[in-house]
Amino acid sequence: MAKVMVGKASDIPEGKMVHVTAGGKEVLVANVGGKYYATGDICTHAGAELHEGQLEGKELTCPWHGSKWDVTTGDLIWFPQKLKPLGKYSVIVENGTVYVEV
Repeated sequence: MAKVMVGKASDIPEGKMVHVTAGGKEVLVANVGGKYYATGDICTHAGAELHEGQLEGKELTCPWHGSKWDVTTGDLIWFPQKLKPLGKYSVIVENGTVYVEV
């Protein structure tokens, strides 16, 4: 696994998310309750970039068709049809810097 720098923890305040390309993968990193989580950034329904969606608590809403995802697990919360999970990546915070392992 590769450890890729996302940015400074102070640049990702609680309730916010950022997008990075890490190891050729599109990854979304979100701060939920002061803890950082990473999932795939591309909706498995129609390919929307999820970092353009709305984050409320741990629930992320896709900007295109309203699917709802749990950013702490990458699992689908709600959509009329079953969708593949987004996947989940490990996040490491060292000396105020956020890293994701892909």
